[in-house]
Amino acid sequence: MTEFTMEKGADGVAVITWDVTGKSMNVLSMEGANELDAAISDALADEAVKGVVITSGKETFAAGMDLNVLAGFKEQGAEGVFEGVMSLHHLLRKIELAGADPKTMKGGKPVAAALPGTALGIGLELPLATHRIFAADNPKAKIGLPEIQVGIFPGSGGTTRLARKLGVMNASPFLLQAKMVDPQGAAKAGLIDEVAEDPLAAAKAWVLSAGPADIVKPWDQKGYKVPGGAPYHPAGFQTFVGANAMIMAQTSGAYPAPKAMLSAVYEGLMVPFDTALKIEARWFTSVIMNPSSGNMIRSLFINKEALEKGANRPEAPDQRVKKLGVLGAGMMGAGIALVSANAGIEVVLIDQKQEAADKGKAYTESWLDAGIKRKKATPEKKDQVLSRITATTDYAALADADLIIEAVFEDPAIKAEVTKAVEAVIPEDCIFASNTSTLPISGLAKASSRPEQFIGIHFFSPVEKMALVEIIKGRDTGDRAVAKALDFVRQIRKTPIVVNDARFFYANRCIIPYLNEGARMVSEGVSPVLVDQAAKMLGMPVGPLQLIDETSIDLAVKIAKATKEAMGDAYPKDAKGVDDLMFWLYDEGRLGRKAKAGFYSYDEKGKRTGMWEGLAAQYPLKDDQPDLIEVQHRLIFAQVLEAVRALEEGVLEDIREGDVGAILGWGFMPWSGGPFGWLDMIGTPYGAERCDQLAEAYGPRFACPDLLREMGDKGQEFYKRFGPQAAAA
Repeated sequence: MTEFTMEKGADGVAVITWDVTGKSMNVLSMEGANELDAAISDALADEAVKGVVITSGKETFAAGMDLNVLAGFKEQGAEGVFEGVMSLHHLLRKIELAGADPKTMKGGKPVAAALPGTALGIGLELPLATHRIFAADNPKAKIGLPEIQVGIFPGSGGTTRLARKLGVMNASPFLLQAKMVDPQGAAKAGLIDEVAEDPLAAAKAWVLSAGPADIVKPWDQKGYKVPGGAPYHPAGFQTFVGANAMIMAQTSGAYPAPKAMLSAVYEGLMVPFDTALKIEARWFTSVIMNPSSGNMIRSLFINKEALEKGANRPEAPDQRVKKLGVLGAGMMGAGIALVSANAGIEVVLIDQKQEAADKGKAYTESWLDAGIKRKKATPEKKDQVLSRITATTDYAALADADLIIEAVFEDPAIKAEVTKAVEAVIPEDCIFASNTSTLPISGLAKASSRPEQFIGIHFFSPVEKMALVEIIKGRDTGDRAVAKALDFVRQIRKTPIVVNDARFFYANRCIIPYLNEGARMVSEGVSPVLVDQAAKMLGMPVGPLQLIDETSIDLAVKIAKATKEAMGDAYPKDAKGVDDLMFWLYDEGRLGRKAKAGFYSYDEKGKRTGMWEGLAAQYPLKDDQPDLIEVQHRLIFAQVLEAVRALEEGVLEDIREGDVGAILGWGFMPWSGGPFGWLDMIGTPYGAERCDQLAEAYGPRFACPDLLREMGDKGQEFYKRFGPQAAAA
């Protein structure tokens, strides 16, 4: 497969065009790297060639590295990773030196990059090795280095070059936070050199006019000084102290890649450029060989993309939604209407009172107004989106809807009443979905005259921010309903997981034990600060006590009462300590952040000011506090064991959905790749052994599931037994 082609013009400019056949965006393979190497060597050796422009045959430049390349490197061990990465360094360094004598830096040819659109990862690292970068004035294009989001860092020279080009302080948002900007923002930040109406023509013109001084990078010039100061410079030293503090504040040290990248920058800036590239390659190798990076890439890139493309979609004709009915204009209904209308879907937003329906529509207007202020939206777009939402009390407006999403009060009787009223109006083939977060779908479907067309579509709050949507199949739900839900979720650009019906479904089934375990430890006299900080040090976005405050304590009490009523004698006896604590907080009027009073104290603006002192008065701290690992294991296993049980019971049918759903749904330790990725990381034999220890110390909620016990005895891994490759075998 030809990925790079070269055409030598009569004007002396060789244009190398990157265009991977069969892909919508370019990604770099080793075959492509070899083709680029050969083309560069040819152009530099040809006396008729005055300079080179590297561009793309697509509307974008490149999306990054082909992940199969990294997988191939990893199969050869650490040495294979290091050598593979260094081969890319040699290629980009060849482009950068462009035939110049390494000692005198004379005799090189100018090389420019012309970016027609988005340039990410290696798609930016390659241009950074050229002498000048031109980009089209395309506001939809994104330029940046997103690698840190999937557990690695820019390892093809991007880390070293950007730190030297911008200085550590200015490079930090792009390296450590994966900030992406449009071409104008990239030029302003110094990522690229120029925005042009025709970047290819501008690049050619520059190549023909470039002088010797234009084609020597600053770090290859004598007397080069790092912008903002090198590590041993007073200003540079302060920068690294700040960067290290920022990493710890954002990640609590749970992620290997940010620390490794900062080390590569720190060490690399104290040595010559070519040595710095070797240092970068060594730290990159360390990260790639850490199982965290492989797990993050698998869950947050490969598996996530597969689910978004319909990996588990049943066979059915195109089910994209044309007209959506949303029942209930509260926070959830308003959010569903917003994301749907924003995706181009016509929406009917219904509530009992017109005032409530109008308020639900106004939520979209406020969101768009905020977008206009941030220059993320325009008044024209606002008008278009709002025109798609009809706020009304009249069910007759649903007569031609093809999907209904019910988001009314969490009461089976109310939901049943609404279901029957709507089914009297909607078309025979219309799919009906409930946005319930806890009520079993099979039970709600009893109110429907067409249970095969009844399904659960569970959004997370706030709808416009949360990426995950949980689709729940009831006992009688048919394939077309599942396909409809999946196609709809794809339309609104979110990530779906499909699970079978059970109490709390999947996400809430796993997150509630996490919250309960945190509260239970407080009731036992464990320091609340220790509980929440232990969770954050695991990489959880918030601790369990803070999350209870955010979701509200009255909701926790309501769920506890409903669960106890539904389970009767089967309700866990060890839940008493949690219930007593939560009911006491509720009776004290401490309902969480919304009441500016919960586990935490809050100021008048709703900002947390620290743990509420009244907790210690009611639940005194015990003198002998548990160690950090013990607290962390209780919090992790509370979640992970429910994920295993969900797989064991058939609630989960695909472990990819279990891992992606955990990370996107409630922020389960992204560095681990998800519950099943984490169990594979620690090993199922140890997982089963630790369950026994926790169960003996704290009770049967930590009892080892039969599936985990069996896999531990056999030394099996979840992804080798249940992953897509195993299923295909």
